[in-house]
Amino acid sequence: MRGANKLRVLVTGAAGYIGSHLVRRLAQRHTGAYIVGLDDMSEGHKESLYSGVHFVQGSTGDFELVKRLLIDHKIEAVIHFAACAYVGESMEKPFKYFENNVISTLNLFKAMEEAKVNKLIFSSSCTTYGVPKEMPITEDHRQSPISVYGTTKYMVELALRALHIASNWSYVTLRYFNASGADDSGEIGESHDPETHIIPLALQTALGKRDTLQIFGDDYETSDGTCIRDYVHVNDLADAHLSALELILNETVSHEINLGTSSGASVKDVIEVCQSVSGRSINVKMAKRRPGDPASLLADCSKARFVLGWQPKYDLDSIVSTAWKWESNRKY
Repeated sequence: MRGANKLRVLVTGAAGYIGSHLVRRLAQRHTGAYIVGLDDMSEGHKESLYSGVHFVQGSTGDFELVKRLLIDHKIEAVIHFAACAYVGESMEKPFKYFENNVISTLNLFKAMEEAKVNKLIFSSSCTTYGVPKEMPITEDHRQSPISVYGTTKYMVELALRALHIASNWSYVTLRYFNASGADDSGEIGESHDPETHIIPLALQTALGKRDTLQIFGDDYETSDGTCIRDYVHVNDLADAHLSALELILNETVSHEINLGTSSGASVKDVIEVCQSVSGRSINVKMAKRRPGDPASLLADCSKARFVLGWQPKYDLDSIVSTAWKWESNRKY
C-alpha cells in the first residue's frame, strides 16, 4: 500500500468488536504498518488488541490528547469506530449518545483539522435509513432514522459531507447492516454487556449460559413470520475498511457505502443454523414485537463492489461457525 513508507493510522474504538478485528486484519496484511489504537475501554477489551499496536486509553472527546496523538505519531488517516451502539439504550439515555457519538466525534474532527489530517473512514449504520420504503436498500434511499443512535450516526455523516466541501476532506462512510461472527482463530469475537445480538444470544443459550432465547414477534409479513436481517461477517467488514483505506490515501473521495451480503435470514433461520452448528437445541420463548423493528432489512451492495472491489466471503453457516468457536472458548 505504501511501498517504503510506513502506513500510520489511528483507530478509535480499537478494543471494541469491529475495531479489534480491523486492527488485527490491518496488522496482518500490512506488515510494518504503525497503528495507534485509542479506546476509553467503556465497551472495549484490552485482551482483544493485537500485539504490536500502540494502545492509548482515552476518549475521542479529549481534544488535546487526540491532537497530540495525531501530530506526535505522524498519523495520515483515521478509522473511527468509537461510539455507543445500543439502539434501545439510546432511546433511554439520548444525551449520552449525543455527547459520545456526536460531540466527541466533532472534537475528533476538530483535532484532525488542526493536525492537518483530513482522511477518514467512518463507522456508520443502516439505522440511518429508518423504516425502509424500498428493498434492498441502496445508498440513495431516504435517511430518516427512528432511533437516537441512528440519528447520531446521520448527524456525523452530514458533518463529513460539509467538511468534504469546506476543507477537502477525503472520507468513506461505511453503513453496516448486521455485523456478526468472530475471527477464524477463535481468539477474538463479539463480547457485549448487555448482549443484544441474536447469534451470540442463541449460541449462549445453546451452551446453557442463558435459559431461553426470546423471539420478538412471529407475525411479520415474512415467509415464517419473523424479522429478516442481513448478517455480514466482521472480517468481511474489516476487509472493506482496508479497501476504503487504500482509496482515501490515494484519492480525494466522498462516499457512503452499504456493507451487507444482500442475502437475508429470518430469526428462525438463524436459530436453525445455530442449532445445526452447535449440535444442541435452543430453548425459545416468544415475545411481543419491539417498537420500530422493520420486517426486513437487506442491503444493496452494488456500490461496495464497484467502488471498493469488495465482496463478502462468509455465508450464514460460516458466520455462525466462527461465532460458535469463539463462544465455546471465550476468555473474556
